[in-house]
Amino acid sequence: MTHAFDQDDIATALAAYLDASPSPFHAVESAASLLAEHGFTRVAETDATPTEPGRYLTVRGGSLIAWSTETDLGATTPFRVVGAHTDSPNLRIKPRPDVVRSGWQQLAVEVYGGPLLNTWLDRDLGLSGRVAVRDGSGVEPSLLLIDEPILRVSQLAPHLDRAVNTDGLKLNPQQHLVPHWGLGAEPGDFVGFVADTLDVPREDVLGWDLMTHDLTPARRIGRDRDLLASARLDNLATSFAATRALVRAVEQAEASAVVPVIALFDHEEVGSTTERGAHSNFLPAVLERIVLSRGGSREDFLRAMAGTVIASGDMAHATNPNYADRHEPGHQVQMNGGPVLKINAQARYATDGLGAAAFRLACEQAGVPVQTFVTRTDLPCGSTVGPMTSALTGATTVDFGAPTLSMHSTREACGVADQAMYAGALAAFLSPA
Repeated sequence: MTHAFDQDDIATALAAYLDASPSPFHAVESAASLLAEHGFTRVAETDATPTEPGRYLTVRGGSLIAWSTETDLGATTPFRVVGAHTDSPNLRIKPRPDVVRSGWQQLAVEVYGGPLLNTWLDRDLGLSGRVAVRDGSGVEPSLLLIDEPILRVSQLAPHLDRAVNTDGLKLNPQQHLVPHWGLGAEPGDFVGFVADTLDVPREDVLGWDLMTHDLTPARRIGRDRDLLASARLDNLATSFAATRALVRAVEQAEASAVVPVIALFDHEEVGSTTERGAHSNFLPAVLERIVLSRGGSREDFLRAMAGTVIASGDMAHATNPNYADRHEPGHQVQMNGGPVLKINAQARYATDGLGAAAFRLACEQAGVPVQTFVTRTDLPCGSTVGPMTSALTGATTVDFGAPTLSMHSTREACGVADQAMYAGALAAFLSPA
């Protein structure tokens, strides 16, 4: 069984996935489409979980869980789960967004997550997300995608801020990050614009989860084109790798001692405590329903969970050559150096010795190297979905990532070879030898 992926093929497909997924809702649909091409059937949460062995997925807003029971060994079979998240920091449209200032029509926005704010300046921005639309039977969610430069946040010229290059740029999110999208003394009627775009009556637009996105497409860069620059690499690169890994794992599996699962969660960047975040019941409920659908009991579910291992994927900090002193000296992370184990003694990452061993064995099985990330002891450590997923399920959990520069910028960078190794390691993890 081979888990190797061609790095050029993976880079091309990842770039297409990134460009097609400006919001979590679009990212989920992109993943669902790829899975559907490989025989996965979509199941609504309101429907019964299928009892027949097969490939399935379910969607809750901007989150997706997919699994296969084709090589079912019984109700107590443990799971192998790869987790990731679909959201990225950005600027989100407020409920009453129309603003007029100094003859400019603007849209009020709220900062989502922890973006590098300066990277949103002087960018061509589009609009994407989900709109709640009234229909004959109630409310229907509709995807909205405007891949046109309709928004811009213009920064102040240095002639009017003489100290900007010596004292640094200081931004007040309420005052300085309001994008403009037209000229005039009257409000721009955002609701009417959305209604016209969706071809629905204005009064039927009842709510939205809409956000801005950078329009620069994903591109290979560097002298040897060995890097990929794009928006939303954190964490759509992991969502993509997990999806491709699941397809590879189930298509090569003849027999398996585990049930392979991927869980792509929304709202990681704001703490995950929502109905579809990693701190919700989404994953535990789906896993239990899988066990029950195979004739198992609650006791069988708990037995299955006792043998389950979860790999929580989020991008990792590659060593920045201009700021090498900000990295732990003994744990330098190299671009195109392979997947990265993420470890923290304060349990900001869920990795322990057993989890690390499971991931190292998967990388060994896939024939890829492993790196290790530890934050400097005098710097705070970030976190991800791993600790909360581990606490909710009781499963052994490991946090990992792929090396990245400029994390939380509108334009991040990763290694091309890393993405092929990433997917290969996850395919091995989902189908352990």
